[in-house]
Amino acid sequence: MYYVTKDLFFPPVSQANRDGILAIGGDLSTERLLLAYKSGIFPWFDPGDPILWWSPNPRMVLFLDELIVSKSMRSILNRNVFTVTFNQNFRDVISNCQNVKRNGQTGTWITNDMIEAYCNLNESGIAKSVEVWQNDELVGGLYGIDLGTIFCGESMFSLVSNASKVAFITLVEQLKKENYKLLDCQVYNPHLESLGCREIKRIEFLRILKSE
Repeated sequence: MYYVTKDLFFPPVSQANRDGILAIGGDLSTERLLLAYKSGIFPWFDPGDPILWWSPNPRMVLFLDELIVSKSMRSILNRNVFTVTFNQNFRDVISNCQNVKRNGQTGTWITNDMIEAYCNLNESGIAKSVEVWQNDELVGGLYGIDLGTIFCGESMFSLVSNASKVAFITLVEQLKKENYKLLDCQVYNPHLESLGCREIKRIEFLRILKSE
């Protein structure tokens, strides 16, 4: 495993181990995070542990035309049950992603240092959020890294039923309008699969990432 130094460098992602771990250490500076995402790498680690840098194979993605919207979700969207905004309250979105409890999880991988790092990315125009409101209260949302033609989703939260799905679907519809190539979802989970996401080989993901 590669140990990250002060130099802005990552080894080829082909050197990642079977689990997808490529490197350890380093920092969460804006420059390093941007290099990571542009290289198909992202940080993911437990509080108190060194930073781990991942590039899994296969990679979970959504090709935007493959989005699945159920009839019940389409009804919710058409009835305007929620109001959706973009990039209006990034810090509250990432903070909720940190604090909202999820089934089967005892803690969070979103550390306080990570919150500050991604808020810095937001101020630089790189990290962006989607907010879902109900009765003027923030009830759901998501955030991720915007690479211009690929959006790298990081985390979602929901305080009421379907709020995170509304954020996800609304984001995808906006990305389609702006001719993005895909939404990166990193690793498999069944909830994402139900929305149309699927796994592709890492080499294919990198080809799309590097293409103009």
